[in-house]
Amino acid sequence: MTLDLASLKQSIEHALSQHLPATSDIAPALVDAMRYAALGGGKRLRPMFTCAAATALGGNLDKALPAACAVELVHTYSLVHDDLPAMDDDELRHGKPATHIAHGEANAILAGDALLTLAFELLTELPGLTPNQRLACVRTLAAAAGWQGMVGGQVLDMALPEHASARVDQRCLEALHAAKTGRLIRASVLMGGQVAGAALPVLEQLETFADAVGLAFQVRDDVLDVTGTTEELGKPAGSDIQGNKHTFVQLLGVEGANRYADELLQRALDALTGLTLAHDGLQQLANRAVNRSY
Repeated sequence: MTLDLASLKQSIEHALSQHLPATSDIAPALVDAMRYAALGGGKRLRPMFTCAAATALGGNLDKALPAACAVELVHTYSLVHDDLPAMDDDELRHGKPATHIAHGEANAILAGDALLTLAFELLTELPGLTPNQRLACVRTLAAAAGWQGMVGGQVLDMALPEHASARVDQRCLEALHAAKTGRLIRASVLMGGQVAGAALPVLEQLETFADAVGLAFQVRDDVLDVTGTTEELGKPAGSDIQGNKHTFVQLLGVEGANRYADELLQRALDALTGLTLAHDGLQQLANRAVNRSY
């Protein structure tokens, strides 16, 4: 069965709007910045992975959507903070002014904080799940977003340009992006499995799948930074070069990086072998994550 990804994305957009605050008596500027950051576009790959994994394994979409929104809120907070002058200093996100440009640095920082905490509030209230399932989702997302995951990876990513002349091998680069990018993609897929009540062997297969997809996503991202335009990407093209960042293109060349992304995609698809899935959503999203133009 083929999963309708366009319809799924619409469901996620609606759920995000519903779960975000609409007004505030004490901080209306904060709410405006939160909604601007979270509803201003994006691929929605991570929440789609959560919903696709859950429903492919027999779970209910309505139960998966709040968890999917939690993942996207964490991802959005990370982008808001990454764009700040103290970090990547980017002025564009999704083809429009970054949150700190549109709403000011202080509101951007606080909006990121609020999005992060709202994500975990949603996980504690996941409908129709057992307390153990809710706890598993909280632990999965917290570990992915925290000091050994996305935040730790961001610190390493900012530190490496200071040593731009040093040789960074493929193993180091993969470890960086497994933390910064891959862990949240892994969490997205695993939380879908946890919502569906999947057994440990199934979760292990999903983890193998997600790790390969996450790395392939980053490899292709490095290629697009070189081959894409600012208009196509919705963010500044060539920012990796300007920031003296170590990339898979720098290490393998454009053709070599593309070949490696294709190999990782096949590794991800192979990891799903033997699973009984209700639809092909995970396969579709893996292909979309890697074979994209922005």
